Amino acid sequence: MKKILILAMEQSVVQAIAGAQYCFQTVNFFLQQQGQSPLFEVHLVGLYEEVNPGFPGFRLQPDVLIENSFQGDLIIIPPLLGDFSEAISSNSKFLPWIRAQYESGAEVASLCVGAFFLAATGLIEGKHCSTHWGFVDQFKAMFPGVKVQDGSIVTEESGIYSSGGANSYWNLLLHLVEKYAGREMAILLSKYFAIDIDRESQASFSIFKGQKDHPDKQILQAQEIIEKNFAKGLTVDLLAEQVHLGRRSFERRFKKLTGNSVLEYVQRVKIEAAKRIFESSIKNCNEVMWEVGYTDAKAFRKVFQKITGLTPLEYRMKYNKVSKAA
Repeated sequence: MKKILILAMEQSVVQAIAGAQYCFQTVNFFLQQQGQSPLFEVHLVGLYEEVNPGFPGFRLQPDVLIENSFQGDLIIIPPLLGDFSEAISSNSKFLPWIRAQYESGAEVASLCVGAFFLAATGLIEGKHCSTHWGFVDQFKAMFPGVKVQDGSIVTEESGIYSSGGANSYWNLLLHLVEKYAGREMAILLSKYFAIDIDRESQASFSIFKGQKDHPDKQILQAQEIIEKNFAKGLTVDLLAEQVHLGRRSFERRFKKLTGNSVLEYVQRVKIEAAKRIFESSIKNCNEVMWEVGYTDAKAFRKVFQKITGLTPLEYRMKYNKVSKAA
């Protein structure tokens, strides 16, 4: 029987903790319905006999404390809540315990922004990891040695798993169920919980925020010019000239501060504008393409799909508010 140890942490998301418990217990229920033995032994592990996760009215009562715990097969780290540095500090006694569990053979999975705590263990230094798309820049700043899989739903490397944003943690749970209990059980569970089992990217959910958390006034000026004039024929030379920088210096500073090349940034601003038009109007793909400054339909489709994970038509059908209201 697989021992699943779910961390009962301070400053953590109780819905994800309960969801992980519910997932593996439901697998046991289905197996018993089929006349088979339960596969998972699920335990809530804590630092104290009662844990305040940070949600008003909620208290967690662990089944076992870490000093009395046993070797697990899978350790699950829930999403953190509030200030991540504070959450890591308040749960820091878990860090050596997780490392010891992993070194003794346990696999480790982080859900959503639980990746911040996973990274704090040091186990994914130099490895790949997923987290919520909205916190990728913060994650990179805190853990520059970790290779973030920007937009990925599930990442697996060396017996360590991580998931993308918000409810994407269910895709990781299904991934683990498939590994431990087989594809058929994972499909049954996906139908039961109404979850798309094979969703691979969170790109269509992401919102480009422009990476403006830096003090460089000339690069900020360039970003503002791009965001106000993205549909026009902007070039790197023109932008560099407008902010009074040489091209090489401008490109180097822009990439360092935003994480995107100038052309990548322009593309992302254009596609974000296109997404908003698709969501709120009945304009066709060609009309949207022209409105955001593209003249080549093939190039527009290619860039749109690369950034969002969907074709323009797929995105419109999925998120168009006007069509859904009609």
